Amino acid sequence: MAFTPLHDRVVIRRTESDEKTAGGLIIPDSAKEKPAEGLVISVGAGARDEDGGRIAMDVKAGDKILFGRWSGTEITLEGEELLIMKESDIMGVIA
Repeated sequence: MAFTPLHDRVVIRRTESDEKTAGGLIIPDSAKEKPAEGLVISVGAGARDEDGGRIAMDVKAGDKILFGRWSGTEITLEGEELLIMKESDIMGVIA
């Protein structure tokens, strides 16, 4: 099933966080926070301005991004947990 978000929405797959701290301690699953980094899977066509023209998206599929910890809505597509959020909830692209 192909899924394309509408307007200025973006579908994101969270990237896995490290299993260990910098000091080498293993972090149990119950203590891990959800990562705030992800990979853009799909983007919408962009929002519309007052004249009806499209506002170009700043992110594209394949970009690694940073977003707010509580941003987006969790969805499940074909058994995979993904996030869908507005482009404005994305803080930046990681180079």
